[in-house]
Amino acid sequence: MRSSWCFPRRDSGESGQDTVSLSMSMSELDDPGDGKSKKKRGRPGRPPAPNKKPRKSPLEKCPMGVQRGRKANGMAQQNGEGDPVTLFEVVKQGKSAMQSVVDDWIESYKQDRDLALLDLINFFIQCSGCKGTVRIEMFRNMQNAEIIRKMTEEFDEDSGDYPLTISGPLWKKFRYNFSEFICVLIRQCQYSIIYDEYMMDTVISLLTGLSDSQVRAFRHTSTLAAMKLMTALVNVALNLSINQDNTQRQYEAERNKMVGKRANEKLELLLQRRKELQENQDEIENMMNSIFKGIFVHRYRDAIAEIRAICIEEIGVWMKMYSDAFLNDSYLKYVGWTLHDRQGEVRLKCLKALQNLYTNRELFTKLELFTNRFKDRIVSMTLDKEYDVAVEAIRLVTLILQGSEDALSNEDCENVYHLVYSAHRPVAVAAGEFLHRKLFSRHDPQAEEALAKRRGRINTIFSYYLYQNPSSQELLKDWECMTELLLEEPVQGEEVLTDRQESALIELTVCTIRQAAEAHPPVGRGTGKRVLTAKERKTQIDDKNKLTEHFIMALPMLLSKYQTDAEKVANLLQIPQYFDLDVYSAGRMEKHLDALLKQIKFVVEKHTDTEVLEACSKTYSILCSEEYTIMNRVDISRSQLIDDLADRFNHSVEELLQAGEEADDDDIYNVLSTLKKLTAFHNAHDLTRWDLFGNCYRLLRTGIEQGSMPEQIAVQALQCSHYSILWQLVKITEGAPSKDDLLALRRVVKSFLAMCQQCLSNVNTPVKEQAFMLLCDLLMIFSHQLTTGSREGLQPLVFNPDSSLQNELLNFILDHVFIDQDDENQSIEGDEEDEANKIEALHKRRNLLAAFSKLIIYDIVDMPAAADIFKHYMKYYNDYGDIIKETLSKTRQTDKILCAKTLILSLQQLFNELIQDQGPNLDRTSSHVSGIKELARRFALTFGLDQIKTREAVATLHKDGIEFAFKYQNPKGPEYPPPNLAFLEVLCEFSSKLLRQDKKTVHSYLEKFMTEQMMERREDIWLPLISYRNSLLTGGDEDRMSITSGSSSSKAGSIRSKKGRPAMHKKRIEEESVESSWMMRNDTLQTPGALQTPQLTSTVLRENPRQAAEHLPEQNSEPGSESDYVHNPQMQMSWLGQQKMEEVNRKERTAMNYMKARSGGVRQTVRGLMEDDAEPIFEDVMMSSRGQLEDMSEEFEDTMVIDLPPSRNRRERAELRPDFFDSAAMIEDESVRMNRQGFNLLYKYRITLPCIIFAE
Repeated sequence: MRSSWCFPRRDSGESGQDTVSLSMSMSELDDPGDGKSKKKRGRPGRPPAPNKKPRKSPLEKCPMGVQRGRKANGMAQQNGEGDPVTLFEVVKQGKSAMQSVVDDWIESYKQDRDLALLDLINFFIQCSGCKGTVRIEMFRNMQNAEIIRKMTEEFDEDSGDYPLTISGPLWKKFRYNFSEFICVLIRQCQYSIIYDEYMMDTVISLLTGLSDSQVRAFRHTSTLAAMKLMTALVNVALNLSINQDNTQRQYEAERNKMVGKRANEKLELLLQRRKELQENQDEIENMMNSIFKGIFVHRYRDAIAEIRAICIEEIGVWMKMYSDAFLNDSYLKYVGWTLHDRQGEVRLKCLKALQNLYTNRELFTKLELFTNRFKDRIVSMTLDKEYDVAVEAIRLVTLILQGSEDALSNEDCENVYHLVYSAHRPVAVAAGEFLHRKLFSRHDPQAEEALAKRRGRINTIFSYYLYQNPSSQELLKDWECMTELLLEEPVQGEEVLTDRQESALIELTVCTIRQAAEAHPPVGRGTGKRVLTAKERKTQIDDKNKLTEHFIMALPMLLSKYQTDAEKVANLLQIPQYFDLDVYSAGRMEKHLDALLKQIKFVVEKHTDTEVLEACSKTYSILCSEEYTIMNRVDISRSQLIDDLADRFNHSVEELLQAGEEADDDDIYNVLSTLKKLTAFHNAHDLTRWDLFGNCYRLLRTGIEQGSMPEQIAVQALQCSHYSILWQLVKITEGAPSKDDLLALRRVVKSFLAMCQQCLSNVNTPVKEQAFMLLCDLLMIFSHQLTTGSREGLQPLVFNPDSSLQNELLNFILDHVFIDQDDENQSIEGDEEDEANKIEALHKRRNLLAAFSKLIIYDIVDMPAAADIFKHYMKYYNDYGDIIKETLSKTRQTDKILCAKTLILSLQQLFNELIQDQGPNLDRTSSHVSGIKELARRFALTFGLDQIKTREAVATLHKDGIEFAFKYQNPKGPEYPPPNLAFLEVLCEFSSKLLRQDKKTVHSYLEKFMTEQMMERREDIWLPLISYRNSLLTGGDEDRMSITSGSSSSKAGSIRSKKGRPAMHKKRIEEESVESSWMMRNDTLQTPGALQTPQLTSTVLRENPRQAAEHLPEQNSEPGSESDYVHNPQMQMSWLGQQKMEEVNRKERTAMNYMKARSGGVRQTVRGLMEDDAEPIFEDVMMSSRGQLEDMSEEFEDTMVIDLPPSRNRRERAELRPDFFDSAAMIEDESVRMNRQGFNLLYKYRITLPCIIFAE
């Protein structure tokens, strides 16, 4: 059956051109009397018996020593020595030369055609992996279709592998040997045997039948054999065509001679020779037409990609080998159609086949129509999702460009140009080669001199992207040429670099310098870290010396020329960090150092851009390294610069404070400009001796008191004060501080923290955000972890935030991070911010949330404060899901029980908010209730599969949930459900995380809150209680409550798991011992009581107004209430243990009550369950397979998979935002922020800064 794979239908007019036409015009030599009749294609008839030669024995047929044993029925047999006895074994092992194997077969064919063909038929059958054998009787009496059907029945279906698909070196070589055997066979038979109308007819007929089989192995093997057979026949046809041409020329030359000199016998011989060649060519043409129409036309669109790839690969060979016959639209259309194939493997074969054609420029005229028709598809394939296909597509487009520059439009070329920025290096290199070919393929001698500079610039660009090509290495390091282009003033008539081109060239120059100095490829292009070889290391050192010697002299001139351009100066100031600074002193180049310092000073005076100032600060820091002799010279220059800036700052601050509200713009600018410069230098340099903290604090205090301080000054003052405190801390930790030094620093820190706390109520958002980030950083630095590592003497510097500060930090997060999308979009649309600004705003909010989350994780802020963050997990999953998930994971590692209580607290907050909005009569089918249940389900998944580790935490969670559900009584009377009873439906999501025996204990605790009336109610309003109770009774010894009175429960509750009980008695003993040991740990199990949550944050503490007005607390609380739990020491010891003891006494009574209400069949079910429960099953949790998979995902994956609809910016956010809880990303993000907050300082103090990453 033919495959259903199909391609677009083409014009029917092309179908008539599918016939192979190899005939050439021979009108002058046509002989109408010489015609040879052809037999019908297909299964050939038996030749006449008289012409049959006597059959020889198998030993006589193998003169080369390859003995083929054969029984009377034609089946192969093994000889006693284990030598290969069949063609398949000989070809598979490949020990004999293929030509000798073919010669042996030809010899046997000459002796007995039937037996030789039988060997060949079995060869193809066995190469397909079939265990069956064609016998001589089958060959003589059955048609090919019957033989194939018989072999299909004997095919081994146990394995899907067959020789062409089996891996391993032996079978990989077999594919090559298989193809070679077919080619050699046709080559050796091309002069006689292939024209006998028997051998080729039989083989082609067999392969055609096999190629149409439903068995993949038959179809794959026969298609490969047929395509290789076709290739060999094309080669034969090509030789015949060449011989025909030679014979024709000889005939023409002889016939043009004078009559006296003409040899008539030779003319007759040439005429006979030409006639034989024409007949042979017609015969070959018929064979190729049979293969092409019978096999290729159907198999090039086979369902199997490997078969399609074979067809396309071979047709490419035919068109290249015999272009006169095959290189036309009738055959090129198949390649063009297959360019749209779904599999990259097939598309790759198409492109490589076309590359072989476009390489020969003589074939371009024949490919012109194909190029015009399929050019758009080829260009679009440069963006193929398979990188290998994209690379080959770019190379093909390059070949098309070489053949005809007009074939590609400017738009086509631009689509390829952009690929030089691809992160995949082969794609970028291929695109760079195309771009280089496009721009430099034409040479105009008259324009060479005028375009010299332009070419030099573009060569520099290409060398960056072709960085590891041998031809581009020298251009990559031609810094003299780059500097010359930047420094030289253009003369009249020369091309002038635009501002954009100068910026690009400077940026590329810095990139090439970094690459040469670090010996690393550009970002995204390398294959990972590797150790440099000795040769590469030597090259790196030489390059570093070369760039240092050149830019020591050139950099001051470049800074002088571009000192007013902030972007160019910021890039140029990165160059000194790649210098070998010893060259300054070794080469006596101090004057160039002075010139550089002078230019840096000019830059600092002229610019207030933060990026430029930080680049200057970092350059000074590198030049001031103590390991170099130039340190003193640079330090003097730096001190003079800071003295000047500090004096101007102090003077301008005094003027600003004296002016007060009358200060003008000049006063504000003077303070702001000098403060920004000092803050940038304070980042990497210790400026404490200039006492900048005092004036900064004065500015902040004045701004708070008067409320008129510009926000930029306040932000810079906060940052500068922060750096001053950190440098003071560095001095104390590196030396032996006195008590007075510690107290002085404590006063400074305390006052600054109070100042930041006051700034949280500032009207300006940038000031509030800056104060919040500094508060989080300082609380992390001056936390209890400051005293670790033998630094107990720093205990006076430890600060613990009080409840008011914690509340303010939490309120800031709620107000500035968890913003409704509508409000955010409205504010952004009002400010007309673009998409990039939206992403930047989201990145800033993620930083704020990450900073606060770290305080919770390291126990600086109380964990219950995280409840207000956890409750937003589902709503803001796209924006902050990874941060909240990691916070939850880390807090669980700190304290499992407290984390569980925080989770249930977050759900209670959401539930209370819902009641406040909708009233006590909740619609349990609403989306709001479903959202809370979905959040609970996600929380439950985070507990993982190990229920033993989370046993106490889950039990505590259920206890708090039960108490919350029955916290208030309904004022209408006990026959009405409590207002919070619907919360039990949320609590059901955690029931699957309870151990079997703990379900019974929790159920017993639930019954303490239930009255007899509650147990009997079946109305819809009591469904949450019924559902929760049923979830606890799943797998227990008591049957579940039915939703309808008197009916039995679902199968899940009354039928045990089909897996049954564990067979290992040892496992049951271990489980019982675990249970008993956990139950008896009265001295260690102390579940915390009521949590002290932050004020004005938890909605649990805000009573429902409706409930508060109606509810009156009872004097005698019922057993099991919160007060009993808190004040009863025995309950504090182990409430679960007590419930277990009480449940033993009540077990029989409860079971009998339920048995009375059920039928006899139900009684048997309950009794069976009770008997089974005598042997508890280890971790028998009733949950669906989907739930198990989700649990496994939560246990072993770092990121929770939640099927939520993607937001409008989800892709951009996923690409741009880092994972703040990934160590590598955290270090990278912090390193960026450390550029603003003191990278040298934090590096020196890295041991005492656990806030940098979430380290264990």
